[in-house]
Parts: sequence; C-alpha cells; structure tokens
Amino acid sequence: MSLDTPILDSQLPSLLHQITEEGGYAFTSIATRAAAGDTRAAEAARELAWEQLHSGPWHSVVPIWRDAYSMACLHVAKCHFRSGELEQALRALDMGLIMGGFTLRDDLNLCIRKATQALRDKDSGDDRGGRHQKVEWYEDFNLAEATRLLPAKSLSRKTVVKKCGLSLEGFLREHFVPSLPVIISGSMNHWPATDRWSDMNYIKKVAGFRTVPVEVGRNYLSSDWKQELITISEFLERIQSGHCSPASTTYLAQHQLFDQIQVLKQDIVIPDYCFVGGGEIRSLNAWFGPLGTVTPLHHDPHHNILAQVAGKKYIRLYSPSSSEELYPHTETMLCNSSQVDLDNIDEEEFPKISDLGFMDCILEEGEMLYIPPKWWHYCRSRLSDFSHSILVE
Repeated sequence: MSLDTPILDSQLPSLLHQITEEGGYAFTSIATRAAAGDTRAAEAARELAWEQLHSGPWHSVVPIWRDAYSMACLHVAKCHFRSGELEQALRALDMGLIMGGFTLRDDLNLCIRKATQALRDKDSGDDRGGRHQKVEWYEDFNLAEATRLLPAKSLSRKTVVKKCGLSLEGFLREHFVPSLPVIISGSMNHWPATDRWSDMNYIKKVAGFRTVPVEVGRNYLSSDWKQELITISEFLERIQSGHCSPASTTYLAQHQLFDQIQVLKQDIVIPDYCFVGGGEIRSLNAWFGPLGTVTPLHHDPHHNILAQVAGKKYIRLYSPSSSEELYPHTETMLCNSSQVDLDNIDEEEFPKISDLGFMDCILEEGEMLYIPPKWWHYCRSRLSDFSHSILVE
C-alpha cells in the first residue's frame, strides 16, 4: 500500500536543483534519502524546510522553499502511509497544502483522496450508507435575548435593505455601482450546504480527519489571540464542550478551506453576483464560529459577498465616509481595523463614535450580504450556538 506522486517523481531532479541554487545543499542531500524511503531523512527534510519558511516575513520566503516543504510533507506522508499510520499521513499532507507551494498541489490532493478513503474504510464507526442521526448545531433563536447581548443601539437605527431574488441588473445598478450594502434572500436555496452543514455528523464524516488552522482568543486584536493547527473533529469537540471562555474561543476564519478540502466545495455555489462588473474571485474563505465569536470593526479593499449557511449573525456597517470617526489603528498591519471595541465603547477616548450613523442587520440562514469596498463592518455570531459563513471576495 503506497501513495502515488507522479508530479514529484517526474520533477524531483529539477526541484532539487532549484533548491540547491538557493543554498539548500543540506536539504537536497537529505531529501534524496527521503525519496528512497528513509523515514528519519523525510522528517529531517521537513524540519529544514519549515525553518526556511519561518526565517523571516512570509512574503519574503523564496517560493522554491514552499515547494521544498510540500516535497518533504509528501515524503513524510508516504512513510506514515506505508506503516498504516493514516491519520499522521493525512496531517502531513494537509500541512503541505496549508504551508507549501503550488507545484506539488495536485500530488498532495491525489494522496489526500487515497488516504481519506483508507481512513474511512478503516473506521468501523463510519456509516457508508450515509444514514445517521442528525445532530444540530444550535437551539431555537430568541431575538430579545440575542439583542441584549449586542453592542449598544443595535437594531434601533437604519437596517440593511433586504431584497428577494435580486436580478443581476438590479444588483449592478442599485448596489454594486453606488456601493450600497444589500441583503439578498432566495438565492442559496439550491446549495447542498444549507441542509448538510446544519448536521455536525456530516462535517465530521467528510472532513473530521483533516487538519486546519484555527484562531483562539476573543479576536485578532486581543493580546491573548493565537493560532493552532488541529483536526476538524478536535475543533468540533471544543465547540460541543461548551466550556470555552472568551480567551479560549476557537473559530475557523480567513482560511481558504475549499481549496484545501475540496469535498466541501461541492456543497456550495459561487453566486453570480460575484462576477458582476467583470471582476474575478480573489478569495473564497470559510468562517466557522461558536457562540461568542466576534469579528472586530474593520474594512476590506474588495467587494465582498457574505453567505450565511447556518446559524444567524449580527452585522453592523459604517460608511467609508465615517473612517476618521472610527479611529483606525496607526500601525500599517492594522490600519484597516478600528481601535473602537463596539462591545465596550470608551466614549471618553473615542468621542466621535457616540452619535455616528450606521446600519445593521441580522443575517439569517440562506441569506447573502453584499459589503462594498471600504465599508466598515463588525460581526457577531452570538445569535446561535454555531455559525457557518462563506466570504467571497
């Protein structure tokens, strides 16, 4: 039993030559032994490549070292697979997808399909017929209780306009061109995800073994914020436990999940609205967050479509013309984020925000919210026990 890597097999000499030209003499020597099946050499090669990936800012990493990391992950996965260590093999392959380059991505996906199938065959608890007890993520929604937990003045001012079955021409003329937010309903009814993703067992079945990067902490602006790499099953178990404090809230955000776990991509459909104006899809990200997950007030440079697959989300929007009154961070990395904590506003430090106009909404399951470029937005998933969203830029 082995994993096939046709691209790596054909391009190995060329890749090793390029790595050597970037000073990777030690890596090339070790990787050659790894290709011959030496487990220790495979692990050592992966460690060397990992060090190169973390030798400076991510944007400064020479691309061939990302390919080197993918190569080493493939060698490690092959060793684990031969030994019957299927979960370890799959973790190595996922790390190759998450941190590696693009040259060997098809090999990684090919091996992932084989390792995943082997794991399913091995798992005695797997119901191959797809019949299982459905486990819902969340309980009944109580608007009055939810409103009490939202930022001050929520749902008391202008609400985002909602339109059912909005035509592409209407979207372009009334919202895309003038840069005005809108909720679009009735356009996700055909998505398999709207039914499947409400079932915890389904997510576990198709992707439970997969390793993903998650964020831990109140939000990315908090001092206690960090990132971890865990399996989706481990992630779901944390959510189910219900014992998370704000500092240990775990959520999946800003991750191109569908590039990594392609079976989940089959459950969604890219909205036609994303192609209005002749643009291209820049990114397709997934947000999986439990009760208490907050995305702080910030803005993005691109057109966004936020699709709510399961659960409900509160969203507040401020116009780009209000940027000065929202006190952006001065640091370059955070200049698109506000210093104002909407959940605990310090009006003495940030007086301009007290009477600032905004619009807000509760985004329901099966609805999409168009967020134009530069519009400030704050999101809270505290309206249900679990929330799944997709952001298309």
